[in-house]
Amino acid sequence: MISRLSGLYAITDSQLLPGDKLYGGVAAAIAGGARIIQYRDKNNDRQQRHQTARQLLTLCREQDILLIINDDVALAAEIGADGVHLGKDDTDLHLARQMLGKAIIGVSCYNDWQQAEVAHQSGADYIAFGAFYPSATKPNAVTADKSLLQRAKQELNLPVVAIGGITTNNGAELIEAGADMLAVVQGVFAQKDIRQAATEYAQLFNQQNIINVKDAI
Repeated sequence: MISRLSGLYAITDSQLLPGDKLYGGVAAAIAGGARIIQYRDKNNDRQQRHQTARQLLTLCREQDILLIINDDVALAAEIGADGVHLGKDDTDLHLARQMLGKAIIGVSCYNDWQQAEVAHQSGADYIAFGAFYPSATKPNAVTADKSLLQRAKQELNLPVVAIGGITTNNGAELIEAGADMLAVVQGVFAQKDIRQAATEYAQLFNQQNIINVKDAI
């Protein structure tokens, strides 16, 4: 599954897509080209979260898309999700590995290179840096520099996620700097046409692949 960690990484938001709207929004994002879905829901009760996560997992399995659960290792284990994403105040990575076995574990490293090294040494499957730009989802997030992406590509053999205020106008420069995945919330799920928004992000990776091929020639 690690080889599939590339492309548009769409993160859900229960406030942008409440209730039954979430499923349709995720389906539209996948149709547009999202390759990874992260289920992130800070509001609903556990029973509702469990039900929603199972519905999204069924959808993702049908479309051959990875489903990552935000923060909740127990939920990821219960439904058999493809993995979990951990922040600095979440479950310890080693404990998460014991609970999830070979499932994907991603770790937020914010703007902290040392934290990225620790995550790598502890067995993380991917790391995330950001915010690279002002973010409506997390307006108080620390600011990360693109040099972190470049350094990670040079020194760590791990897929790298860029997150925070990423648009179709600034995403290409993050891919060029070394991001394997662009994590997006508002840019996809706050848009009137979610499928089209996802398509425009996915095209950034296609364009970069063309550039890489030309450079190789």
